[in-house]
Amino acid sequence: MSSTEKKDSSSKEEKKEATVTEQGTPAPPKPAPPKPAPPKPASTKPEQEEPTAPAFEKSFIDGIKDEFPDDVDIAFIRETRTKLNVKKEKILDVAKFISDKTPFDHAESVTGTDFPDEKEIEVTYHLGSYTDNRFSKQILALSTRAPREDEPNPGNDSTKLPSLRDVFYSVEFHERECFEMLGVYFDGHPDNRRLLLPEDWADIPPMRKDFSLKGR
Repeated sequence: MSSTEKKDSSSKEEKKEATVTEQGTPAPPKPAPPKPAPPKPASTKPEQEEPTAPAFEKSFIDGIKDEFPDDVDIAFIRETRTKLNVKKEKILDVAKFISDKTPFDHAESVTGTDFPDEKEIEVTYHLGSYTDNRFSKQILALSTRAPREDEPNPGNDSTKLPSLRDVFYSVEFHERECFEMLGVYFDGHPDNRRLLLPEDWADIPPMRKDFSLKGR
């Protein structure tokens, strides 16, 4: 065999060995991907329990609500302070029921709140009791709402509510004040005259939110 053939054969054998070595040697295993960290448990805040309504106050409020389930909404029940929202068409019936069936026998005050964005004026009667010592510290707020006119004409527009004067006599002057200050006319009131303003008052009711002093 010539020297050239020997070189060719030896190079072929080297290639074969290299090929065998490359094919026979297993590839090193790929490193496993890192396991994702377990999700952290979501922090759960303990649910706050709703405060329990005082039993004494709840007892007489539930009695009123049961009698007028569709016409009365309970705004809140707290110790010595409760509030009911009543449809204006039922305010007189609810007031008579309270006067006849509960110890609330008079109105301590009557207040009004203007809600121009809602086109309503709210009137709230704060009722108390002189006749039952258990109710001596109780105040029942009885609220209803009347439509609000953008251009009021008190007594001659839709801003009207039934008067409670024949149910709770003490509202007589309070309703007169709501009439002149907010423009709420009380149907059935015996004397819907102004109480504080002059009779020739020509501006809008001064407790409405769109009232402004002249020159300011």
